[in-house]
Amino acid sequence: MNTRYESAKEMYAAIGVDTDAAIEKLKNIPVSLHCWQGDDVIGFDNDGGLTGGIQTTGDYPGRASNPEELLADMEKSMSLMPGKKKINVHANYAIFDEGGFVDRDKLEPKHFKKWVDFAKKHGVGIDFNPTFFSHPKAKSGLTLSSPDEDIRKFWIDHGKACIRISEYFAKETGITCVMNIWTGDGMKDIPADRYGLRMRYKDSIEQILSEPFDFNLVKPCVESKVFGIGVEAFTCGSSEFALLFAAANDNCIPLMDNGHYHPTEVVSDKIPALLCFFPEIALHITRPIRWDSDHVVLFDDETKEMAKEIVRADAIDRVYQALDFFDASINRISAWTVGFRSWQKALLYALCEPSATFKKLQDNGDLTELMVMQEEYKTMPFGDVWLEYCRRCGVKGDKEWFEEIRKYESEVLSKRG
Repeated sequence: MNTRYESAKEMYAAIGVDTDAAIEKLKNIPVSLHCWQGDDVIGFDNDGGLTGGIQTTGDYPGRASNPEELLADMEKSMSLMPGKKKINVHANYAIFDEGGFVDRDKLEPKHFKKWVDFAKKHGVGIDFNPTFFSHPKAKSGLTLSSPDEDIRKFWIDHGKACIRISEYFAKETGITCVMNIWTGDGMKDIPADRYGLRMRYKDSIEQILSEPFDFNLVKPCVESKVFGIGVEAFTCGSSEFALLFAAANDNCIPLMDNGHYHPTEVVSDKIPALLCFFPEIALHITRPIRWDSDHVVLFDDETKEMAKEIVRADAIDRVYQALDFFDASINRISAWTVGFRSWQKALLYALCEPSATFKKLQDNGDLTELMVMQEEYKTMPFGDVWLEYCRRCGVKGDKEWFEEIRKYESEVLSKRG
């Protein structure tokens, strides 16, 4: 018997929380792990490096440079993560074994068969993202909003191809595929025609979504952003644009990345607002510093608040959750593991909150007692509940799993060129 957990369980029970139920519930909440942390968002379809308003910094050794290395690294990190998983793939991670290379507008399901095989091996689903960056036809900074109709058609065709691939993922794995549309379209300096850019952008996404698909299998999303490197003055896919587009089209849902807003905005407040109007929403979970810097997710205040709002709204089945960060300055497998485990901690922390009691105090106007209880809750023995969750999921607890990373780095990563 885990006496520390039993003691913690009794303490939580005294405030009306069933920790066993919280643990069992968390076991069934899928969180999508992004493939692009493992190779700094480079992918397999170009040699030109990362472009399009985003940037990875650092040169930690051991970066995955081919599909075999990336899949092995993901597999290692997944073995250190408790809970239910999906994997999240960008289109530039197509694997060209059969028939050789094709450009992004000609991508087919066969170019992602190895990803399906990997997903089936681990019993997980796949989420997907068209890649509207790191390509010669994205050099201008405009893809779906481009005034060049040939360029715009290329990217529309790419989006349609990704719809078909997403449905392939869903049918093969038996799990719904969330397909996220994000582009870095924008202007470095003050534009002369914001309206024209956005109308082309709107029309392009509508054309992509005209590709036939089953909405039960594929959940297209539109993701907003404030700005990116090289598009500091104007972004086509602003928050207002993305939300209104999703509201006006019943075949897509809004996706919020908590790094894609002004520094004084918090997505934890936006989650319940959107849930008032949308049956489903999606999240990309990251950790911005100053701006959309995509730092590794930590068990920090805003991460906790985002998880709390999902749980408080009883919206676990309405929110698609995916990680999105990339850090090349530290061990990449460790980054994956820390980020995933931190979001799992946040969800468990939220599930262990006596939210019904807190809501009742708020509704009754007992704000003094509410403040007292919220503060005292922070020092409950949550760590013991977390370690019990890890034990029941069959993964190593805190302080233990990092030795596996050190061993993998010594035996595998250090030997890469």
